Amino acid sequence: MNARRLPRLTLPRRLITLLLAGLGGLFALSAQAADVGDPAVARLQARWAEIRYELPEDRQAKALAELGDEAERLLAERPESAERLIWAGIVRSSQAGAEGGLGALGLVKQARGYLEDALEQDPMALDGSAYTSLGALYYQVPGWPIGFGDDDKAEWHLKRALAIDPDGLDSLYFWGDYLHQQGRDAEARRALEKALQAPPRPGRELADAGRREEIHRLLSQLEK
Repeated sequence: MNARRLPRLTLPRRLITLLLAGLGGLFALSAQAADVGDPAVARLQARWAEIRYELPEDRQAKALAELGDEAERLLAERPESAERLIWAGIVRSSQAGAEGGLGALGLVKQARGYLEDALEQDPMALDGSAYTSLGALYYQVPGWPIGFGDDDKAEWHLKRALAIDPDGLDSLYFWGDYLHQQGRDAEARRALEKALQAPPRPGRELADAGRREEIHRLLSQLEK
């Protein structure tokens, strides 16, 4: 395994983009609320997007902490729900990205647990968003001895997500971002340009607009 050898001491704010399955992405992410048939998941999706893309950054950590508590209350009602597990993981990982610092590592470990449990329940839930979100965690979290970051695991999970949702906005975005972090910018550009062709997700207009803006910013960085 290629665990990171020079772990950062703080988590980057960009970790808050985990989506998708809000994500959904989300970390995240790529599924429609109507497909899930769970109004609670739709509410989590909508509120996550409002916090991520409309609230000032200095207010996001508190709002995400409150949303994480709500996600866990909803999960307690239906602990077998892969969709609720995914969203509990997305919100807690987003909270970690907003708060930063070593204290956030406990949150991302908690998020990883939720996402792993979601895969055990239903790996296809929300178009494979648990794979997308776990992959994002593995390449953004510091590696040993600080955290559990591992680029090999990141790539494996992100490829699994793409196998399930090859044309998804979030699966392609995180794959492109990962490739950029690996210095594979030509591949990253292709993935990101393909992501911009992803079909809109009804009911996810705010999340879609925010993700597309992030994609354009990353493409601008690649041009430089």
